[in-house]
Amino acid sequence: MKIVCPHCLSVNNVPQKESYKKANCGKCKNSLLDTKPMELTDANFDEVIVNSDIPVIVDFWAPWCGPCKMMAPNFERAATSFPLKTLFAKVNTEEAQNLGARFGIRSIPTLIIFKNGQEVHRVSGALDATALTNLVSQFSN
Repeated sequence: MKIVCPHCLSVNNVPQKESYKKANCGKCKNSLLDTKPMELTDANFDEVIVNSDIPVIVDFWAPWCGPCKMMAPNFERAATSFPLKTLFAKVNTEEAQNLGARFGIRSIPTLIIFKNGQEVHRVSGALDATALTNLVSQFSN
């Protein structure tokens, strides 16, 4: 399966397994098991979404948004439960206004799950850790 490196954005071919002890990027050698949500911008958004064989859950947020700040730790915590199963990413709608407009983001936080390059699910509003994990579990490989 194709996995986008969260460090250098290189596309890696990784055998699909139930769990992984080690998986490193072929280009930068950093771990593909790094579960910290990656920042997406106008420049790298399409490349990451299209080249990822695993679902990508994108948190559209803004720095001034209280519910966004409240949900951020839950989002980061949930990411640790799905290494190489789901890619977690964030879009700062203040910096990437084109992406917010392109996806019709009307309220934040909004989570969009992409699978095979297409939007498959969307939810607006802050989610607690359990709700977020349950949501991602429905779509993870």
